Amino acid sequence: MNFTKLAISRSAEITALFENTFSASEGAEEGQAIGDLTRRIMAKTALEDLYVFGATSGADIAGSIMFTRLTYPNSDQVVFVMAPVAVASTVQGQGIGQKLIVFGLAELRAASVDVVVTYGDPSYYTKSGFNVITEDQIAAPYKLQFPEGWLAQSLNGKPLPNLAEPCRCVAAFADPQFW
Repeated sequence: MNFTKLAISRSAEITALFENTFSASEGAEEGQAIGDLTRRIMAKTALEDLYVFGATSGADIAGSIMFTRLTYPNSDQVVFVMAPVAVASTVQGQGIGQKLIVFGLAELRAASVDVVVTYGDPSYYTKSGFNVITEDQIAAPYKLQFPEGWLAQSLNGKPLPNLAEPCRCVAAFADPQFW
């Protein structure tokens, strides 16, 4: 398995991976929603606000992860949110997702990103260095439906900053249903 930055020109393949993976695990409606989200992220997000990485086997994309910018207007911290993440159903359970996360975080660290947040299952994401936080520590763009799933990781070796001020996400995530 190779881990690499994926070209946006592969957006149809990337979207298909997310749609198929989420359809298999969460149902067709969720698969369609996540497929639409990934399509919007890649079509409407400025390249400086987006990183897309993949796990590839030959020409096939076996997994993918996206990072998009969160902007805190009164802070100089560079913050990205990690979402969504998918590994093809046929290769799940082989550690590809965790390796993909580690790879993506290393790439963002090299790009001088200070903090990465994510919104998901703490038992999964704490394995790759994320810590549960509160919205009082680092604000989310919208009120979280499941605040226990808000996690962050410092990539610059410093303690997590206090970013309790309102923030802005990329347009594709600017919908309370995702939060």
